[in-house]
Amino acid sequence: MLNEHVLSKLQEMNLGGMAEAFKEQSLNREYQSMRFEDRFSLLVDLEYSRRKSNHLNRLIKNATFSDSKASIEDIEYHEDRRLKKELILKLGSGLYIQDHHNIILKGPTGSGKTFMACALGVSACRQQYKVKYVRLPELLDELSLAKLAADGSYRKIIKKYTKTDLLILDEWLLTDLSKEEANILLEITEARHKTVSTIYCSQIDPSGWHIKLGNGTMAEAILDRIVHDSYQLLLDGDISMRERHGLGREVEE
Repeated sequence: MLNEHVLSKLQEMNLGGMAEAFKEQSLNREYQSMRFEDRFSLLVDLEYSRRKSNHLNRLIKNATFSDSKASIEDIEYHEDRRLKKELILKLGSGLYIQDHHNIILKGPTGSGKTFMACALGVSACRQQYKVKYVRLPELLDELSLAKLAADGSYRKIIKKYTKTDLLILDEWLLTDLSKEEANILLEITEARHKTVSTIYCSQIDPSGWHIKLGNGTMAEAILDRIVHDSYQLLLDGDISMRERHGLGREVEE
């Protein structure tokens, strides 16, 4: 009766992990010989682990990754890819986020850009950073429509994308942008500059971004806020990751 009363209170306080551990201790006589401090420590440990796990799952879910299972541990270092493992592990540690630097992942279709970006994003979630993954065309569509609505939603969406610790922009500059779209990007890059980090996934080397951004002073301003504080990684290889794996895991852009 006493146990049920305690369990009910623990559940009411949203201490499900502690309630589960308490129930197990109540049913297992082996715990009766343990000191109170040791038994209580086990209750706290399980509750803490449960909450950390649930928080991580929420961060990953809210990030809307195209591949939420991607991980640094699964990146493949085939000789023809010429990837520097030391650099990848350094980036996986999240130091670039602490330093407010960016990452530019460049390479052809099927080279594994999206997988690596998601792997770095999941790694950031493990370190309790808030991450958001979005394709650039979808971002521009969302903001362009919000601007037309004139109901205040544009400012809210801009704030969402400028405040997140790590923003992953996939399909970066696949097509030429209009002046209005370039202006939206300038606003986002200006707000994020030297305060948070962004990963850009592009098929085009940054030297060709001017054309996609319409050249001019706006293009210069955007590039100035991105390139100088970025790690640049070329993802290539004699065999694309799509060819290498077929329907395997690391086959995205």
